Amino acid sequence: MRRALSFLTPLGGSTAPSPAALAWFPVVGAALGVVVGGLWWTASEIWPPAVAAALVVAADLALTGMLHFDGLVDSADGLLPSLDRPRRLEVMADPRAGSFGVGAAVTVLLLRWSALSAMRPHALLLAGLWCASRTTMAVTARSVPYARNGGLATAFLAADGDGRRRVGIAAAGLAGSIVLAGAAGRGLGGLAAVVAAVAGATGVVVLARRRLGGFTGDVLGAAGMVGETAGLLAAAVRW
Repeated sequence: MRRALSFLTPLGGSTAPSPAALAWFPVVGAALGVVVGGLWWTASEIWPPAVAAALVVAADLALTGMLHFDGLVDSADGLLPSLDRPRRLEVMADPRAGSFGVGAAVTVLLLRWSALSAMRPHALLLAGLWCASRTTMAVTARSVPYARNGGLATAFLAADGDGRRRVGIAAAGLAGSIVLAGAAGRGLGGLAAVVAAVAGATGVVVLARRRLGGFTGDVLGAAGMVGETAGLLAAAVRW
């Protein structure tokens, strides 16, 4: 679990990621969701919904060390413009943010803030969505080819090709996500939110597979951010 924490957050110390860490991704995601959701509930008792939502967005960025956010910016710059594959990878490795990255970052942050502002606090809902996004990351790392010759995420390439383990991670993670979202009392909205989160994250991975030939660490981060945002928007629907 420590290796999963180290890869997904600034916590856990400096440890090298390993294939075994993938099984802990859903657990770490759920834990992060509980913490952020708890802050959401606490802040809403003190401040208006808009302020509480802004604090939640900021806290999530802090708890993830902006790693996923950085992946979103880099992935938008590399995947959205009309470029050839080598140039896409080169752009994604550039630490500077381009117009596509800035646009994606602003849009996603505004959507997250707006959705959170429109809902009553549900800590377990966030736990379910954050669990679903990390589950998609783990399944992607075991199922999709790696697009680079090097990088932090190459540590996951030693994962064996055991399809049963991949299916096990997906089944456990998604089941946990649905249970957590359902326990939040959202009913159909909770289920729809989990489905939207998985669909949003998968959409990013599919786009990366088509344009890069596989995933990168940035793509994993972008998939998580987009998936969570899609889930929040679905949960905010007036069911």
